[in-house]
Amino acid sequence: MQKNESMAIHLVSGGCGFVGRNLVQRLLKSTNDTLFVVDDLSTGTLPENWLADTTCIENKDLKIYCDGRLIFLRCDFRKFLTEIREQPDFINQKYGFTFSKFSDVYHFAAIVGGRLKIDGDPMVVALDLSIDAEFFYWICSYKPKRVLYPSSSAAYPINKQTVSASIALKESDIRFDQNLGQPDMTYGWSKLTGEYLAQIAASHYGVSVACVRPFSGYGEDQDLTYPIPALASRAARKEDPFEVWGSGQQGRDFVHIDDCIDCILMAIEQIHDGSAINIGSGRLTTFLEIIELFSGMAGYKPVIKPLLDKPVGVHSRYADMTYVANKFKWQPKISVEEGMRRVYNASVAKLTE
Repeated sequence: MQKNESMAIHLVSGGCGFVGRNLVQRLLKSTNDTLFVVDDLSTGTLPENWLADTTCIENKDLKIYCDGRLIFLRCDFRKFLTEIREQPDFINQKYGFTFSKFSDVYHFAAIVGGRLKIDGDPMVVALDLSIDAEFFYWICSYKPKRVLYPSSSAAYPINKQTVSASIALKESDIRFDQNLGQPDMTYGWSKLTGEYLAQIAASHYGVSVACVRPFSGYGEDQDLTYPIPALASRAARKEDPFEVWGSGQQGRDFVHIDDCIDCILMAIEQIHDGSAINIGSGRLTTFLEIIELFSGMAGYKPVIKPLLDKPVGVHSRYADMTYVANKFKWQPKISVEEGMRRVYNASVAKLTE
């Protein structure tokens, strides 16, 4: 199979994970471009599990979908970077393609997980530092057209997210020329470091990089290791008593994946200097409020059973969206109520399959 050199081919690392696959699906619908996805499937799932058209042909260790528009390589992204650094033309030589260069690069490859992973295995999560270091080292010589780096709200100082000092977090709360504060575990440190590397890549090497700080993204196809689909599934089964990690009073800024993708695509178009913007709703919602929403949809009122021995992270984390609204005229379209209804309906559908 060959690709015309004039056709845009974008690289998506970690493109089979929750955010990555939603971005891939959006780009397949909204563009005519080709996507080269690299994912080791440590947390993601094969494209045939989430594509509408599962027709697939194979070219050695590649799987090719959507009439050639989605090319999937199952591989540790660090190994892929080593190969492409040592032999820049290895894709063409190995698979018989004829494209010259990736255009946009979306970097979602990371060791991710819910609170249990972040708190329970922080040294494994710290390997994200190596993934990002190798990634930025590569792009500074490769120089793709544009780069999207997803940071995280975990990069924000945890002392601004306590019971007594909870504030809406502004982009300016992270400044590399001032005291950065303590981010959230090794995951927060890795993302904070990634943002710094993004600014270095932009200022020292002329790479166009946009960073985003998603808050608590959720959606219908998110797996049950994350709280929102897990809570929706329990409500759909009418769990009573209803277990919640911690007291349930801890709050987050929940933003639907469709809005996350909208903001990501806006960011890569408009941000080039490595700076970061929030992706959130600007609204703090507690887990008890989420349980009340889901149980109301299920038509019952359960007894809440706090699990005080479970990891809960910071007490309150939510975004100040003023800068994004004023500078980029962007705001989320899907309310928490509508988004949670979508997740609940998906949970009910799974129970009846």
